[in-house]
Amino acid sequence: TESRVFYVEDNPDDIKLTSLAMRKAGLAVQLETATDGDQAIAALKDRSPSDLPDLILLDLKLPCSSGLEVLAWIRSQPHLKRLPVIMLSSSLLSNDINQAYELGANSYLVKPPDLGSLITLTKTIDLYWLKTNVRPPFAM
Repeated sequence: TESRVFYVEDNPDDIKLTSLAMRKAGLAVQLETATDGDQAIAALKDRSPSDLPDLILLDLKLPCSSGLEVLAWIRSQPHLKRLPVIMLSSSLLSNDINQAYELGANSYLVKPPDLGSLITLTKTIDLYWLKTNVRPPFAM
């Protein structure tokens, strides 16, 4: 079955590249996107447990609400707080990394500079987060 990944990213080129990397890696992933923090919150707000994504990839620097604000909101929602959230950012600032973990990020990954590295990263995400990791049951 296809895994469902919700990717929150404001750069359309990064969305296209990540989607391409997932296809080239042969991943069975249905990619849903939001291009700003407010759109991400609106898309997740009233979802039933059966309609939740398996994983959220969340950029740090977003218009409207930042990735950190979206993460804080997700962790404050009883029906979403256990969802795996991976920060996917180009920032290596220790303050950004520390804040992401303090707010409950499950992982912090740096966007690779080229398609080959991105294909490798998406395979790693798929293998660990979507195939190996045991996700919590989302009973209400």
